[in-house]
Amino acid sequence: PTVDAGTDQTVCSGTAVTLTASGASTYSWDNNVTDGTTFTPSATTTYSVIGTDANGCTATDAVDVTVNALPTVDAGTDQAVCSGSAVTLTASGASTYSWDNNVTDGTAFTPSATTTYSVTGTDANGCTATDAVDVTVNALPISTVSSMNALCSGSSDGSATVSSVGGTAPYTYLWDDGQTTAMAGALSAGSYTVTVTDANGCTETQGVTVLEPSPILVATTSQDS
Repeated sequence: PTVDAGTDQTVCSGTAVTLTASGASTYSWDNNVTDGTTFTPSATTTYSVIGTDANGCTATDAVDVTVNALPTVDAGTDQAVCSGSAVTLTASGASTYSWDNNVTDGTAFTPSATTTYSVTGTDANGCTATDAVDVTVNALPISTVSSMNALCSGSSDGSATVSSVGGTAPYTYLWDDGQTTAMAGALSAGSYTVTVTDANGCTETQGVTVLEPSPILVATTSQDS
């Protein structure tokens, strides 16, 4: 018989193949292969088949199955950013990359929430592998700033106090006049800003105005004696 083991095949690691011979009546493959039955090769191998025709005559042919290794795709290191900050995800280990969540490899974007991003890398052989990276988005220390007005015109007895309602404690404070506590005291009338930083290093700046009462106006009159 003129036995044909089929065309040589090239696959990626983990991909199944089916070897189907022709030209005879029955076929016996080596390497525990069954004719026409799918299997997953573990390495590049030459498979031989013996075909037997109706007369009991036999002939042999062989086919090469090349198994290409999968790329080692690395999605990068997990990141933690503050809300509103941009991140850039850059994968490695392959030729081209396709991210989920509408991410483009190497292009900055601003995540809206903590998310696990997955990337599929494809190498020059068309083999693919997947990896993932976590991007944690930390909330800003959104703050409320209240003020107590100065008691008298021209005095420095006003104050302003920060009430932090977001982010992660503990907080640090920096007023534009150098004070570093949640309450800034000895303030005269004017506008002030405070920058609040939380435990994650996220910051937010708020402004506040301290007012003062109008000056006391004294009017005098005289009466001749």
